[in-house]
Formats: sequence, structure tokens, C-alpha cells
Amino acid sequence: MILQDKVALVTGGTSGIGRATALAKLNEVIAFGAAGAKVVFSGRRDAEGEKTAKLIRETGAECLYVHSDASKEEDIKTSVLHTVATYGRLDYAFNNAGSDASFKPLHEQLIEDFDNLMAINVRGLFLCMKYEIQQMLSQGSGVIVNNSSTSGLVAFPETSLYVASKHAVMGLTRSAALDYAKQGIRINAINPGPIATDFMARAAEQWSIPSDELGSMVPMGRIGQAAEIAQAVVFLCSDAASYITGQPKRDRWWIYSRLNRDLGRYLFAIAVPDRWSLSNLLE
Repeated sequence: MILQDKVALVTGGTSGIGRATALAKLNEVIAFGAAGAKVVFSGRRDAEGEKTAKLIRETGAECLYVHSDASKEEDIKTSVLHTVATYGRLDYAFNNAGSDASFKPLHEQLIEDFDNLMAINVRGLFLCMKYEIQQMLSQGSGVIVNNSSTSGLVAFPETSLYVASKHAVMGLTRSAALDYAKQGIRINAINPGPIATDFMARAAEQWSIPSDELGSMVPMGRIGQAAEIAQAVVFLCSDAASYITGQPKRDRWWIYSRLNRDLGRYLFAIAVPDRWSLSNLLE
């Protein structure tokens, strides 16, 4: 998975999965910098951005931090233009920037919360893809990976807005993959389950699920680390995944375990056509 001299853009790269993907090396897990790519990452928190840049440069990798708000078109456009102006091209884009919503039933959700969430998770993603694809079309090649969630495949209680936004991510990913597959551009998504991030900590607290119980639902008996998701992103960008497009890289264990364990009110709801079987769902 050598990405030597390629150029990668990571949105939301100041912390969590975005930072782990941009970092040159984290716990010996391959990320963009370690694979030889020049890394541009964006975010709203400048102090965290500079910290990430320092960590990357300490490994000898080349990087650039760009201040960007994922809900603002001009910021998104500028991030892509700045990447190309600095390094001449854009080979890979990991659209990781996103937001979560308050945990409450749909009728209690605020219209303002809906608008703010969709502005980042859906409109922001659309704009990222729009300007990234424009550049990749001019080059004749490129790879985009969008960060969705298991919430982009199934549903969980009291998360209607977040689930809706992540289902939209999957719709944009799959449709765009069809549009550009014959033009040298691959587009995929990752769908992480419980990963040790601030969002998962908030979700566990809201649902009153201890972190060790979340980990016990995973076959390996633990919550995933951001660096492990980073490795999946790098794989999807590499030539090792050259025949993969329009696909969700899903945490199948999460679907399986929640369908086959009595988790009471934590059990999610899935609408499945009669002709489908469990084996179809897991394929």
C-alpha cells in the first residue's frame, strides 16, 4: 500500500479518525504519511490542527494544515484549491469532517439542530465531493473515501437526525461511484462501529452503556481504535483496492451481534424486505 508522492486531503483532520489517518505513523499502523503521501488536512480548531501538523512533521512526512469549516462552501473550495496550488494535484480525499446530534426522540429534536447537522454531514460532504471530483476529473484519476457510520446502514434509538444524515452519506457515495467509475475515480465509504472517540464516549453515556460492555459486543472483546480505521482508509485509497468502488466498508460484527443478542432497548430496528434473509443482510 505504498502511496509514495501521492497527495491526500483529509477533512476533519484535527482529532480522532481524521488525525489518525493523516498521521505518518501511529502505533505502527499505516496512515497516509507513513505510506509516502503528502498530506493536507483541514479543520476548524487551529490549535489542534497545529498539534497534528507537529506530530506529522516529527516523523519526517510532509503536510499542510488548512483552516476550514465543513459547512461553508468557500472554505471547502479553498481547501481543495490550496492543496492543488501547493502540491500540484489531488490523488486521495478522505471526507471525515462531521457532527453528531443530541440524543432524543424525533419529536423532541429542534429544527435548528436538524439544519446544523445536515449542513455539515450532508451539504458539506456534497460540496467536498463536488470540488474534489472536479479536480480529479481534470487529472483523469482519484479516490474518495467518505466517513459514514454503522448508522448509515441501520438505525439506533434516539438518533434519528444522525442516522438520516449518515444514510444520506451512503446515498451520495453509491450514486457518485456510478457516475465516475468509468472516468478513473473510485468512491467508497467506511462505516465504523464503536471507536474510541469523543462521539462514542457521548453515545455510551447517553445510552448508559459502560465502555467495557460496548467492547464485549465485539468478537475481539474491545472497542476499536482510530488508527485501525485509518488503515482501512489507506487500503481503500491504494492500488490494492483498485477494483472496489461504491462499497461500504462495514463493521459486520456490529450488525451480527445486535441481531443475535438480547440488548433490550438498545436493539436497533431494521426494515428488511421479506425476500431477504440474515445472510443476505450480512453480505
